[in-house]
Amino acid sequence: MTFQDKVVWITGASSGLGKFMAIEFARQGAQLALSGRRIEQLEAVRTAVIAAGGVGEIFPCEVTDEAALEETVKVIVGHFGKLDVTIANAGFGVFGKIESLSAANWRKQLDVNVVGLAMTAKFALPFLKQTGGRLVLIGSVAAYLPNPQVGAYGVSKAAVRSIAQTLHVELKGTGVSCTVIHPGFVDSDIARVDNDGVLHPEAKDPRPKNLMWPTDKAAKVMVGAIAKRRQSFVFTGHGRFMAFIGRHFPILAVWMMGKMKM
Repeated sequence: MTFQDKVVWITGASSGLGKFMAIEFARQGAQLALSGRRIEQLEAVRTAVIAAGGVGEIFPCEVTDEAALEETVKVIVGHFGKLDVTIANAGFGVFGKIESLSAANWRKQLDVNVVGLAMTAKFALPFLKQTGGRLVLIGSVAAYLPNPQVGAYGVSKAAVRSIAQTLHVELKGTGVSCTVIHPGFVDSDIARVDNDGVLHPEAKDPRPKNLMWPTDKAAKVMVGAIAKRRQSFVFTGHGRFMAFIGRHFPILAVWMMGKMKM
């Protein structure tokens, strides 16, 4: 019960990994601050958190609104009295070949996945330093690979990896750990969100089903990595393999990704 009575703030908590991490933290007795844009879905997550034995409160927030993000952190700490864990999970994927993407597509992708994540970390860190807490950044195996059709997304996750590496140095001696988590294929809504950030629940997920991890299983191993204060954690099995190829055999990675049809 590493997280008994710990205050855990999760952005993008309304669905997918954010939702199931919240439930897993609740099973360990945590107090959850749930942020996101979709209030109805956040209410459902809060109900699940309470059912799992935790405490949950909703703090709606758009991570691209810097002032609102800063105020949200202050409200969370004012409500709970402290902040022990912050998970910068909010994100989405822009789809399309590089030659087809507009400047607006790029700005939205980077504004949410990179700037929003960085600002979440910035405003949480003063409070995490007071508790010797944990900062968690959600990346992707895409950070290690060429990403046909999802190049903008891959760029954003490579930036997340770089931010984490820098924080590993900058946070030395502060008592705060930074864990960056790079999931492989996990069942989520990310492939059903369009380039404007709008969810289409009926849309087909083009990712290979045979490689997809259930979201609850993924959440358990992610919370385990956070508990151990891992610096970098890559999963699933296929995710670790692909990240290894991308790091050490980049030419092979280009060939392999060229064979995949998304």
